[in-house]
Parts: sequence; structure tokens; C-alpha cells
Amino acid sequence: MEILKSAAILVIGFVLLIKGADFFVEGSSSVAKKFNVPSLIIGMTIVAMGTSLPELAVSVTAAITGNNTLAVSNVSGSNIFNLMVVCGACALFAPLTIEKNTLMKEFPFSIVCAGLLVVLGFIGMKLGRVDGIIFLVIFVAYLFWMIYSVKKARSEGDKFETEEEEMAEEIKILPMWKCLLYIVGGMIAIKFGGDFVVDSASALASAFGLSQTLIGLTIVAMGTSLPELVTSIVAARKNEVDMALGNVIGSNIFNILLVLGVAAAISPVKFLTDNIIDTVVLIAMSLVVLVFAWTSKMIDRREGATMLGMYAVYMAYICIR
Repeated sequence: MEILKSAAILVIGFVLLIKGADFFVEGSSSVAKKFNVPSLIIGMTIVAMGTSLPELAVSVTAAITGNNTLAVSNVSGSNIFNLMVVCGACALFAPLTIEKNTLMKEFPFSIVCAGLLVVLGFIGMKLGRVDGIIFLVIFVAYLFWMIYSVKKARSEGDKFETEEEEMAEEIKILPMWKCLLYIVGGMIAIKFGGDFVVDSASALASAFGLSQTLIGLTIVAMGTSLPELVTSIVAARKNEVDMALGNVIGSNIFNILLVLGVAAAISPVKFLTDNIIDTVVLIAMSLVVLVFAWTSKMIDRREGATMLGMYAVYMAYICIR
């Protein structure tokens, strides 16, 4: 009975996280647009961070409540799921074309971020507050670099528009009372959703005798990555997959720098040997996908199926280790 109750609370938590993130992004974007903030800035900050809000809520809640192993495993698991399952599933519907900017700059930078996570986590086997601040400083620098790159490309006459910008341009300006309702309501939903997910995941781990790392890498990681999966598959079915890999890479960078940065800055995050192994796996899988993308400037159906197969093998490994 307790297990069913925990499972139900977990599902409710995921719904609150996902819908809360949607409402928060819509309300915040509307306020920004009302004050004439350019769509470029809105798209690359508020909208782009929206898909990382569930991971942020779970990891921060885990750090505050002392379930720190859940914070790192949630980020590692989400990033591996985003890369191998979201992109792999999309490639089955239609080959993923890769933008030059993603291939040359953002993808290698995401691997560097994962490498930095391994190094900082290995030193002292924890992410301390200083490490968290380092991540956040790099994150802010990354945001400025992204905005500068897009502005520079536009000034040179290149057509360079991200999916987030397109979404930001389509955002309707809502009445201020509705914006505040969406922002406050979204924050409340995200807060309680994070609490529900962490508490119920910890309860399920205890009930089944499983580690929090395993729960974080599987159930929690998949649940917090649902927005990316659903959005990408819908786009793939409409043959609009141009931005799929770019969105995933951006989300993975946000997860490491922003999510773990905030979590570690609030409370030092314990790092386990399994966390190092999982992050190394993330780096290895990233390199494989980078090779796939580099050789033909796209990821085809065969490579997408290979990525899903690799994820299945990884799932089997973490369940039996």
C-alpha cells in the first residue's frame, strides 16, 4: 500500500514539475515581452531554461534535504537519456541534421562541462560551494557567449534563429494579474513537485532496497526529461527535427552548469564512485554521437537505433551493478 502511495505521489510530482515549468515560462516570458525585452534574450534565457526547471527543482530539493546523491544522478541520468533516447528516438522518425554551430562549438563544450564535473567531483569526492559558484560563473559566461554569437551571425547576414526564439516571438502578452498568477502558481507547483518527487523516490528506493543513485538515474531522470522527449518526438513526426540535437545539447549544458551549480552552491553535494562512472559514460556516449554527427553531418535511423541500443545496455548495467 505504501509503495502504491509513493508511486502515485511520484507521478503527481512529475505532473506538477512539468506543468509548473510551463506556467512559469509562459508568465515570465510574457512579463519580459511586456517590458520590451528582445525575443533573442527571452528565448535564450527564460524559454531555454524552461526544460531544465524540473531537474533544477529535484536537484535543489535533494541538496536541501540531504539526499545529495539524487542531485548528481538526476543530472547524469537526464543528460544520458536526453542524448541517447530523445535524439535516438527522433532519428528513427527522420534523420537528424546537425547545425554547424552545434557541431563545432556547443557539442564539444558540453563534453568539456561533463569532464569538468568529473574533475571537480573527484577532488574531495564532493561538489562544494566553490565548485557550484564556478559552474554558475561559467553558465553566465556561456549565456553571454550564446547571445553574442547569435547577434554576430545576424549582423553578418546569416539566418540564425533558435527554436526558443521562435517560441518567444509567438508568446502572447498576458494581463499582468495573469502573468503573476502563472509565475507564482508555477513556482509553487515546481516547489511541491520537487518535494514530492524527492520524497517519493527516496521512499521507493528504501522500499525496494535500491540505491538513490539507481532511482535518480532511471525513474527520476526519465520523469524530469519527459518535456524534451515529448517535444522532440512531436517535432520529429512533423519532420521538424532541425533543432532536436541542438536543444538536447543546450539542455545538457544547462543541467550541469545551472542545476548542479545552484544545488552545490546551496549545499555541498556528495560525489560517489558511481557518479564518476556515470559521468564518464555520459562523456563516452557524447563522443560516440559526436562521431556519428561529424561523419555525415547528420544522425540517420541506423545510428539512432544504435544509440537506443547503447542506452538499453547502460540501463542493464546500472540495474545489476
